[in-house]
Amino acid sequence: MAKKEKAPVQDVWEAKDRLYTLKNNKRPLVFTVPSRHSAKKPLLWFDEEKGYQRELKYATNQPSPFVDEHKGTATLGRIVFRDGALTVPKQNQVLQKLLSLYHPMKELVWEEYKPQQQAASQLDWIEAEITALNLAKSLEVEELEAILRVEFGTKVNDLSSSELKRDGLIFAKRNPILFVELANDDNVKLRNFGIKAVEAKIIKLSQNQRSFTYGDGDRKLMAVPFDENPYSALAAWFKTDEGVEVYKAIEKRLK
Repeated sequence: MAKKEKAPVQDVWEAKDRLYTLKNNKRPLVFTVPSRHSAKKPLLWFDEEKGYQRELKYATNQPSPFVDEHKGTATLGRIVFRDGALTVPKQNQVLQKLLSLYHPMKELVWEEYKPQQQAASQLDWIEAEITALNLAKSLEVEELEAILRVEFGTKVNDLSSSELKRDGLIFAKRNPILFVELANDDNVKLRNFGIKAVEAKIIKLSQNQRSFTYGDGDRKLMAVPFDENPYSALAAWFKTDEGVEVYKAIEKRLK
């Protein structure tokens, strides 16, 4: 039987003008990108097919960014972003491929502007904002306090109900993904419950923060494991059989 030939891998690279922008909205007047390999700033790309690192160099008179494919004297080119952006015409395929595919600083320092991807990313973010804002609006003040305590610590104790609702909505808009994660994390609520119980002096945390006690007789509730946050440990303990009973008792006293 004749062997079937493998279909050639199609090159999806498109020859077109490309725009590159510095990440995090940085817009320095001039930003120069390393264009040749050096000890201080190595420009290497690991070729899986060949099994070794290949040296990179932007040469204006060569058809490839790989030094091992250069022929004759290579004329070094400069790579300069101005006001945070660099437009590379489709005629300069060498620089485009260096910036989009091979340069070790790509996606770390700059990114290629892709309108469709950015629109999709923005849509995801807007939808996450809507979800977080609706959730923040529906939560009780005590639940918002638990979430905000993660960000602001004891400052939440001085906030009124209106301020907690306002700050909860602001937090949800600024960081919707984290807000939803915290809202769905039982440990966040249990940690806040433990903190409030200690502030109300219903339970006590030892000075060395290694144990919790409860009641007038200072009955020991639990020992805090080494190198663990005491309130995180207490939150986990509240989920045990003994902890659930103590939780219910403390809940009645906090009301």
